[in-house]
Amino acid sequence: MACVDEPPEKHCWVCFATEKEDRAAEWVSPCRCKGCTKWIHQTCLQRWLDEKQKGNSGGAVSCPQCGTEYRIVFPKMGPVVYFLQQVDRALSRVSPFAAAGVVVGTVYWSAVTYGAVTVMQVVGHKKGLDVMERADPLFLLMGLPTIPVMLVLGKMIRWEDYIVRMWQRHSSKLQIFSGLVPGMGRPLPRVPAEGSYGGDHLSVSRTLCGALIFPSIANLVGRLLFRRVTSNLQRTILGGIAFVVIKGVLKVYFKQQQYLTQANRHILNYPEPERRADGTVESGNDDSGNE
Repeated sequence: MACVDEPPEKHCWVCFATEKEDRAAEWVSPCRCKGCTKWIHQTCLQRWLDEKQKGNSGGAVSCPQCGTEYRIVFPKMGPVVYFLQQVDRALSRVSPFAAAGVVVGTVYWSAVTYGAVTVMQVVGHKKGLDVMERADPLFLLMGLPTIPVMLVLGKMIRWEDYIVRMWQRHSSKLQIFSGLVPGMGRPLPRVPAEGSYGGDHLSVSRTLCGALIFPSIANLVGRLLFRRVTSNLQRTILGGIAFVVIKGVLKVYFKQQQYLTQANRHILNYPEPERRADGTVESGNDDSGNE
């Protein structure tokens, strides 16, 4: 510190006032500091503590210079005020757990509702209501929430990536299919780094939305492709299988084409400036990169 020896008069290190300027002020030396940072006005220290505690009057505050924790003493409270203070502290501690419980309960009952709607959508409205009325309530409370969970977990199984990797690994043995799929069986100039060509990363929002909307899509595809099937359950199952297969085939084909595009990319030379007949230089524009 700039001031090593204790000054002859007190200086407040917050407002920089001296003892002569305000003789009626209350002074305090709350820490081990010496010299010009030893003394401070009681009111200045109180304001400084309010800023540091930010509404938490019971929070500990230390000196920014020597690190000594300030000893803060509160006046005695009556029994009513003490009781209310304890209630307030208890509520502050319990409220985060209560809020978490409300969120978990909301998610649970939303899952139960979604599971019930899915059952009625898959097996039919009347039959679904009849099944749930006859089922054990405990079974419904435990089984219905697992429906959206299983849909999300099923959506996270990326079987298309496994097929794409197998395809790329054994593409040299599949030359007979080169007429059906462009680029199959041809030697590649280079092997792209894994993850450099497919932008289909695992998105939480996309996975969640795709999983929750899957029963509706399966029901719609089943009605379009399997109209002759009388059972709504069988029709929905067949529609779901058909949708998964069609989507998987298209996704595999798209990823393979991304892989081939990345493997066959080419970096062009920087265009050299062209010289005119009069000796001036003209920057060349190479449009071959648009081919």
